[in-house]
Amino acid sequence: MQKFSWYRLAALKPLRAIAAIAVLIALALLPQGCNTTPGLPGKVLDEAKLANRPASSFPAADEDYFHDMDGGIQLTADEIKGRNTWLVWTAGDDRLWDVLSVTSVGNLDFLKTISSYPGDGSHPALKASRDNRWEYLGLVNEPCYIKATGPDPKRFGLWLDQRDPSCPPDPFENAQKYPGVKIGARGKNIDAGSFYGYGTGIVGLRLFPNPAFDEAAAKKWDPVRYYTDSKYYLSKDLVRPYRVGMSCAFCHVGPNPVKPPDNPDAPKWENLSSNVGAQYFWIDRIFDWNPSADSYVFQLFHTSRPGTLDTSLISTDNINNPRTMNAVYSLKPRLDQALVWGKEKLADGQKDNKQFNNYVPSGYLTRFFTPPDIVQTPRVLKDGSDSVGALAALNRVYLNIGTFSEEWLLHFNALVGGQEVTPIPVSVARANSSYFEATEAQTVDMALFFLKSTEPHLLKDAPGGAAHLTTDKAVLTRGKIAFAERCARCHSSKFPPPPANADPAACAGSGYMDCWNRYWEWTKTDEFKKKMRDIVLAPDFTQGNYLSTELRVPVTLLQTNACSPLATNALGNNIWDNFSSQSYKDLPSAGTATIYDPFTGEPKPYVLPAGGRGYTRPPSLISVWSSAPFLLNNSLGKFNASPSVEARLDSFQDSIEQLLWPEKREKDSVLGDKVPGTIDRTTDTSYLRVANGYLPDFLQRLRGPLSGTFDWLFNDQGIQIGPIPKGTPVGLIASLNLLPETNDPIQRAQYKQKVLDLLLKAQHDLKSLPANATDADAAKVFDNLKGPLMELSKCPDYVVNRGHYFGTSSFAQEPPLSDDDKRALIEFLKTF
Repeated sequence: MQKFSWYRLAALKPLRAIAAIAVLIALALLPQGCNTTPGLPGKVLDEAKLANRPASSFPAADEDYFHDMDGGIQLTADEIKGRNTWLVWTAGDDRLWDVLSVTSVGNLDFLKTISSYPGDGSHPALKASRDNRWEYLGLVNEPCYIKATGPDPKRFGLWLDQRDPSCPPDPFENAQKYPGVKIGARGKNIDAGSFYGYGTGIVGLRLFPNPAFDEAAAKKWDPVRYYTDSKYYLSKDLVRPYRVGMSCAFCHVGPNPVKPPDNPDAPKWENLSSNVGAQYFWIDRIFDWNPSADSYVFQLFHTSRPGTLDTSLISTDNINNPRTMNAVYSLKPRLDQALVWGKEKLADGQKDNKQFNNYVPSGYLTRFFTPPDIVQTPRVLKDGSDSVGALAALNRVYLNIGTFSEEWLLHFNALVGGQEVTPIPVSVARANSSYFEATEAQTVDMALFFLKSTEPHLLKDAPGGAAHLTTDKAVLTRGKIAFAERCARCHSSKFPPPPANADPAACAGSGYMDCWNRYWEWTKTDEFKKKMRDIVLAPDFTQGNYLSTELRVPVTLLQTNACSPLATNALGNNIWDNFSSQSYKDLPSAGTATIYDPFTGEPKPYVLPAGGRGYTRPPSLISVWSSAPFLLNNSLGKFNASPSVEARLDSFQDSIEQLLWPEKREKDSVLGDKVPGTIDRTTDTSYLRVANGYLPDFLQRLRGPLSGTFDWLFNDQGIQIGPIPKGTPVGLIASLNLLPETNDPIQRAQYKQKVLDLLLKAQHDLKSLPANATDADAAKVFDNLKGPLMELSKCPDYVVNRGHYFGTSSFAQEPPLSDDDKRALIEFLKTF
């Protein structure tokens, strides 16, 4: 069980200590974390290794099944393998998602997500089926499947999409060519299938026989109760017949902007792109299969706007941090730019990552590593932390979605946090996981595929797109000049050579801010602007231009929400320690940002910590016309669920106007103009709930002889804490930091005492709420707790749609663009 010894509970009466822990559990949304993976770090093996399956027994599929995708490009044999790895290889991560169905206390249940159960009159239908999966979930229906019309006897009575008999078989289900891993009941009581699993009817999700579905589990399995009886399906002891695995396609495949489907619920492969990102993905509905506005889990996930996901959701850093799904555009120009501005120094376990050179003996891909410790790399994550090589960045993604979860889950408390985090060593993953080793061998082919497949999606090539582009050359020229003078310094990979003392290529690590400041001042000079105008006005400016840089921009300059650059997973000795460079870890503080009290609007200074945090890597503007809403959390502009050209442009226009005219941005529902934007607040009165079936034994024992003391924690369904009043800043609870971030023993002790004091205060105040507590009652409690909660916040920045004021009157360093210049700039951006 998770240990809480650092709370100094020995100094407390036992009952009081248990009550404090119970409140901690409620505040963290979930029951006390129990280690779902027995064993010691570095000593466990993955399921493939346990089944004596070497990495070589997982060859990449070679069928060109997806040949109509990505504009029908012609691929080599290796590039085909790379696309197949991206789209269908799940690398054993189905185990993680099965574990999380318990850890999330039933909120996440992918078997229900992929189902089309219609209800039976007395029990309601699921909120999504194949008929409305796109509109409700933002998930892509896989072509060649039809909606379930009844329980499938071949799938243990589950209501799953069926393969269209008019289509050829799914080649990845070929168990003779791609034999599944036989372990536990898989291969005995239940068929082993293929190591690519079965198609689910949803792009990016694959179905795998559950090794735990033995004879005893089969006897207890009841598909009717699975859909209808909460006492049955809300149980940590339920063993489902299948696990659902996730490929990269789940978060990266979407409608092709220049060839959108007529019906987004029934796309053809030709309507889909492998690389645009899941721009329409609703995490609050996908990761909470039965969402209800009175659940705090829903309120937390609901802060993720469509197309965003907190990539630290599982290996939580206790910061609520939804970010847009990365599109993969123009990889070749991006890698070219890495040769200019992407130099990073490696140390310790960072050097254990493989590089292109391990697989490619000569040619272009060998230029990005200089032994023993220098890489030239794109900085993939938005905080610029993925910085040990492009190949390693791809491999880290697989760990993050569940590869080798046997080891990974030993290094943190999934979803909940509240315990010290340790790094997952690359060397251990390679030695003890056949799935990880096989993934390493396949990612070089993925890179080859991206080099071929990531051309821009231009509006001029979309149906009717040319009609939305101006033919006025004077307007375009005016827009190009505005771009050159205000945007290109962060959003162009074609650039005049900077002065030697202001070259960001030479200032990674501890001296970065001094060098950045010199660079930024240079970009405001007439010399820079003249040279940049000449480059932008050239007819070939956008050709081979990544339309971004690999610079790390201080959030103190951007003034955007600080939660993304405050992410901690890549810091030294944290979970992704081996995947961030020493140069990243040596970065100095980016300075002092301004944050705002979410209750009063009072501005306050906030000194950003050093060690990697505080910076944002600028996004590419390639195909920006198709990728609105804007900012890294999609908080600028309206969302339109249609992938049509007209709908994309409608969202683009609203979003770009909010970017360039900040006065048009959404205001906070409580504070209005007192803060520069909106704060994500609970939309309804909500509660923290854990169903009886998921309560660990120690909480069950709080009933009985101690029930008088702890009645306030329980109702007939389990634990319920609340009400949390409508309008509460979601981040107030979601970003609560329970762990000290210092090695100083005195400061650590002081911080732990503050945490304990907060828990005891919360226990006292919440216990005092009457059974029929109103919003007003709850507001008094939270008014008493808001000070300590803000003081212990890991990200005390609550305004989500502020910042990026360049070219506007809100940016004090330069005069604003005129309205006509802004409109001309918009016309130029539409050509990207």
